Amino acid sequence: MMPVGRLAPSPSGRLHLGNVRTFLWAWLSARAAGGRVLLRVEDLDASRTKPGAVERIVDDLRWLGFDWDGDIVVQSARRDFYRATFARLAGKIYPCRCGKSELAQSAPHEGDVEPCYPGTCRAGIGASTPVAWRLRVEPGEVSFVDRLYGPRACDVAKDVGDFVVARSPDQPSYQLAVAADDVDQGVTEVVRGDDLLPSAARQILVCRALGVEPPSYGHVPLVLGADGTRLAKRHGGTWLAGLRDAGAKPERIIGLLAESSGLGEGDATPACLLPRWSWAKLSRERLTLTPDRLRAFQ
Repeated sequence: MMPVGRLAPSPSGRLHLGNVRTFLWAWLSARAAGGRVLLRVEDLDASRTKPGAVERIVDDLRWLGFDWDGDIVVQSARRDFYRATFARLAGKIYPCRCGKSELAQSAPHEGDVEPCYPGTCRAGIGASTPVAWRLRVEPGEVSFVDRLYGPRACDVAKDVGDFVVARSPDQPSYQLAVAADDVDQGVTEVVRGDDLLPSAARQILVCRALGVEPPSYGHVPLVLGADGTRLAKRHGGTWLAGLRDAGAKPERIIGLLAESSGLGEGDATPACLLPRWSWAKLSRERLTLTPDRLRAFQ
């Protein structure tokens, strides 16, 4: 079967080097096997969407040498599809009235660790107004083989509990929207940052609830700032817009990201890297952009 991959940027701002490395892996994985690549804009969180961001992202991707097949799909234009998907989950999801404050009290946790939902609303919420809808999760491990990290297993019921899949019928959570879109678009392989590795088991459960096979997963080690944290606005020199304005060449950017991935040295385009591509060559190490490394991109 011909593989189908996807690039799925969020229009919350300009691309940074971490986004580019992830897109490079996703593009190469599909194209090297003679497959298709789709472009999907994940803009369901309107509060984070920046005006003009989609156009700038598309321009950046083309400047770097990426291409894709078919029309660009925009999530916010797919509300009818999400309503229909929500309806397919009838009997497998339930309304929840627990807001953040109630959840904090009923499921204590430390720091940024996601609390495990204790099932407060599983038996019903009476006349209360739901603030979310949760998928019923049964105990047991969800297993899959990551393209980079190998066999993985997660007991979602123990670690997360019944998780949110929608705020309303036409406002799906990330977990539902991504899983449903991937299946609907025929995506066979999902390649994305390793910060989303914990999401894979949940999305597999969403696919099972919809009665469909999930895609395969491969997770790309994150690119970090010099302070060892994931890239953010404070890491100004890592953003593609600034590098372009400073005169950086796309071949230099792609070449250095390829080198950090284990795909050889030298300036490159995505297309010229196709003969070098192999999951077996790739590094599992996260890339830290020290000042010296960052200067090399300029």
